[in-house]
Amino acid sequence: MKHTYIYKYSILLIVMFFTISCDEDNFLKEEPQDFFTSGTAFVTFEQFESSITDLYARLRAATMGNGNADNVMNQWTGTDIFKDGRFDPNNFNRFGSYARSYTPTHPFVRYVWNTYYKIVSNANTIISRVEVSELTDNEKTTIAAEAKFFRAFAYRYLVYHFGDVPLITAEIAEPRTDFTRAPKTDVLNQMAQDFSDAANELKGITEVVDGRVHSLVAQHYLAETYVALEQWNDAIAAASTVINDAATDLMTNRFGSLASDPVGNVYWDLFRVGNQNRSSGNTEAIWVCQMEADVPGGFLTTSSSNRSVFERYHNSLIWTLVDPNGEPGTLGVRSTFNIGGRGVNFMGITEWFEEDAWGVADFDIDIRSQNINLWRDYYYDNPESAFFGMSMRDFPSPTLLTSVFRVQHYLTKTTTAGQHPDALYSDPEKGLLKSSAGTTFRDQYYLRLPETYLLRAEAYHGNGDNANAAIDINEVRVRSNASPVAAGDVDIDYILDERARELSLEEPRRLTLHRMGKLVDRVRAHNVFNADDILDHHNLAPIPLGDIEANVTGDLQQNPGY
Repeated sequence: MKHTYIYKYSILLIVMFFTISCDEDNFLKEEPQDFFTSGTAFVTFEQFESSITDLYARLRAATMGNGNADNVMNQWTGTDIFKDGRFDPNNFNRFGSYARSYTPTHPFVRYVWNTYYKIVSNANTIISRVEVSELTDNEKTTIAAEAKFFRAFAYRYLVYHFGDVPLITAEIAEPRTDFTRAPKTDVLNQMAQDFSDAANELKGITEVVDGRVHSLVAQHYLAETYVALEQWNDAIAAASTVINDAATDLMTNRFGSLASDPVGNVYWDLFRVGNQNRSSGNTEAIWVCQMEADVPGGFLTTSSSNRSVFERYHNSLIWTLVDPNGEPGTLGVRSTFNIGGRGVNFMGITEWFEEDAWGVADFDIDIRSQNINLWRDYYYDNPESAFFGMSMRDFPSPTLLTSVFRVQHYLTKTTTAGQHPDALYSDPEKGLLKSSAGTTFRDQYYLRLPETYLLRAEAYHGNGDNANAAIDINEVRVRSNASPVAAGDVDIDYILDERARELSLEEPRRLTLHRMGKLVDRVRAHNVFNADDILDHHNLAPIPLGDIEANVTGDLQQNPGY
């Protein structure tokens, strides 16, 4: 009996073995239940929303830094407004010289290329997956519109920096080595289509939370793309949609967290803590990068300064100076405008922007040029010094004989004097900050309404209508108490001058100059430090050498001159 049972059991096992082995593909197929794969991460609306959130995070890191300050700040250093603050032409990472800093192997060049193509890739994956998903039609439209915006926004950096670039609009599921450069016009037309789709499908400015893109953001960048395509009337129409919206307007009266401070003005208010978003009453804020200190996902931390480091990178280094007697001239790193936080002055302003950009008539009356916004004087703040309260300009420190770079003028929009996070103070009574200071602890603008006015002025000018171009420029200038410009004085350089005065350290200046084909001309005219080493071919950035070498079956040609 026992042998009969063993015999039957053995026969059953053999049958089971062959039954299972005949369908081993299904047997071996993995069905992940507790982690995401490409097949399980794009199913629910919430999962697609998480992927969109990742695009915001990537853009924030790309534009505000994440341990890569030089790569971020090189969008400003070495332009018409900003120079290497340490006067070091041999510096490799900063734009000490174009010969060293605009090469096919430079980290900044690779950073722009890799960072923004990664955003393109992720956006393409979202767009491709949402089309075949089981989301509702409305959900598909919402997700696709936002992903298309980010794809176009990333291509904006790529096409303006590099010119012709590979145009990829579908998910890449396996490695490729066959990329070719699409004509710049083809890329711009794809951007226009994406921005147009986003403008038509995204919610309005009053329907989204602070920091989220909406239809007016897309309309602005659609207008910019039309300008690049020289489709002037389309550009004017798109920009007008933003300007004429009932929810947008320039701020002309004091507002926000320090509105009662008598030293300030409305332009200064725009950059005080808590004043950047529409929820604060700011009607000229169109799109704002959201940041919080010491909050999960908030990006900023008081324990280090490696993100949004405008204060550290740009502000002056006077807190190390001795007075003319050789005694300590300052108390150290302080949360005051005189000190400007923990600046080390890696990026100084050019002499042109410091003085000439404002014009003789407007130097003192344009509120953007006044000391509270562009700090031009410093004083000894150590009560123990015999020179306490005296001007460092009138009584220079002997330290300056060996390190003149320590005292340079700076834009106060980089610092949050008197408003640094509590955790950052080592001595709150004296306003002394810890060594981890250097971050700009507030939200940062991606886009303000003045930029839309100046963009529409550019379109009017391109369309041969300087009268309306002057009207738009003067909307911005009158708010700042600057003299109106006459229609006959409007040209592309004047528009770029006004963008410098209004949007310094907000617009990525290098990107703007590349877009307008004016990088070389403007650096030669306004940046004495780099005028002799910038060459004609630098109007386009070099294609990264590593990508050219890896593209073994394609035709990824280098830009001329490199």
